[in-house]
Amino acid sequence: MKRCLALSALLIGSLGVASAQQTAKPEDTEVWEPVPKVVVPGKTSNDAPADALVLFDGKNLDQWVMTDDRNTPAKWTVANGMFTVKKDVGNIETKRSFTNYQLHLEWQVPANISGTAQGRGNSGLFLASLGKGDLGYELQILDSYNNKTYVNGMAGSVYKQIIPLANPTRKPGEWQTYDVIWTAPTFSAAGAMATPARVTVLFNGVLVQNNVALLGPTVYIGKPAYQKHGPAPIKLQAHGDKSEPLSFRNIWIRELPTVSQ
Repeated sequence: MKRCLALSALLIGSLGVASAQQTAKPEDTEVWEPVPKVVVPGKTSNDAPADALVLFDGKNLDQWVMTDDRNTPAKWTVANGMFTVKKDVGNIETKRSFTNYQLHLEWQVPANISGTAQGRGNSGLFLASLGKGDLGYELQILDSYNNKTYVNGMAGSVYKQIIPLANPTRKPGEWQTYDVIWTAPTFSAAGAMATPARVTVLFNGVLVQNNVALLGPTVYIGKPAYQKHGPAPIKLQAHGDKSEPLSFRNIWIRELPTVSQ
């Protein structure tokens, strides 16, 4: 008897769902607004879309300044549609500050690169620069083609924090590509971290960081910890190793709206 009652209840419930589906209309679940803005894409996935800010177009470093003196224009060398690190003058960073963004950047280790491990084509893309020197959140740049080092310090790693999912590094002398989605951390009025920084990275088209949460800004020794900050510039590192310096080209950025995490 109980089984019959249960089957009857199930049948009635099914009929109710079917009846509701019959009375609903397809347009009840259609969303028409807000309409996404039209963005004209680049000719290729590497080209800047129409709404991007071009940070380097192959001609000059007008969008960059020296990190240790933001009143000084960037002093790295521009030639042949690219710019090259000058290790003796220090890091450079963008004039403008950013919160959430999509970034495209191409970098090249010289074909005649020397050195080993961390002393081989070392630089860093600081996704948010937090002051002079190497303060900020670092995505490692390194020659990781047949070059053994600690895996949270190889190319594509969030330096000293998160190991990349793969190693798609091309040979020295070939251009490498980073496509980055950066979501800045948020903080309470009292200064406590409310939501962590997150990053997604495609390295030569291969996913190496999948919306990972960072533990805080990069530190060389010890554990990272958050301190309250706002929008920040993007920084490129003049690492002090003795190997031949890297070059960069085709850098552009799209600012993204703030979204809940």
